[in-house]
Amino acid sequence: MARLASGVMVSALIRAAEQAGGSAMVLAKGDPTAGGILLLTMDRGTNPRFFERGLGPGGEPALIPAGPAIITGDQDAGDYWQRRHARDSDLWVIELDIPSGERFAAETMGFD
Repeated sequence: MARLASGVMVSALIRAAEQAGGSAMVLAKGDPTAGGILLLTMDRGTNPRFFERGLGPGGEPALIPAGPAIITGDQDAGDYWQRRHARDSDLWVIELDIPSGERFAAETMGFD
């Protein structure tokens, strides 16, 4: 099965979040075809968590937890994604602020 280009997947995720009453924004642009996708999910600006597109235990596409286990503020979150993007300029970093962000992203990106 062909994999959807990263830029297309990011655009679809942003549109879907806005249509569902949430918000999403690109914090860092990556490679439009094959860049990795790192998501910073929040619910009304609280409970920040990182997930990235990867492979699940059975080799299927999935969202997997990433980043620090505890994020104490915007500075921690910003430091993490900026370090990641500095090491991998192809990486997309998306902030997604919507209830149940992990579930929403997984469903929207076809990982459910």
